[in-house]
Amino acid sequence: MSGLIVPPGHGRKLVTKAQDVTFKVTAADGSSASVFEVVVPPGFDVGAHAHSESQEFFYVLEGELELFAFEPAERTADTWHGWESPKGERPVRAVAGSCMFVPPGTPHAFRNASDTPARMLFQSSPSPDHERYFEEIVEIFAAGPAVDPEAVERMRRRYDVQQITPLRFTPPAERTVAP
Repeated sequence: MSGLIVPPGHGRKLVTKAQDVTFKVTAADGSSASVFEVVVPPGFDVGAHAHSESQEFFYVLEGELELFAFEPAERTADTWHGWESPKGERPVRAVAGSCMFVPPGTPHAFRNASDTPARMLFQSSPSPDHERYFEEIVEIFAAGPAVDPEAVERMRRRYDVQQITPLRFTPPAERTVAP
């Protein structure tokens, strides 16, 4: 029996206009969890969502992300950025070395509100659900100049993702600055 060693820069890489995802450990390797290295560009917001059966772990390697993992006192449909839990928890700015564990059923999200890319290690269990999810989202992101939110929603429902607020990607060049 042998384990798996993946050198830096190796692994199957999927590149989209919204994320770069490198598969590090997969179901094909015999793992019950999928592990990915993800580059999150400025302006990407995965949107608040929950999984009824999956659990996830995020570890910030470089840059900063805004993270949350709690049930808010009040859910809003447009954005999670101002959510607060009944205990007073709020989204946090997470820098390199920060991590987030998300048990099944817990609303959570991440976004890159900075002007520089962030890099994180992401683990999802059970495999291969998120592997297939990333493969399909590449196709959706490549289908046209704008992301089709309905296609994303249909795909997410197939992979145990209950979307609460929308996925958004507004690169810094597209952001408008008030005069």
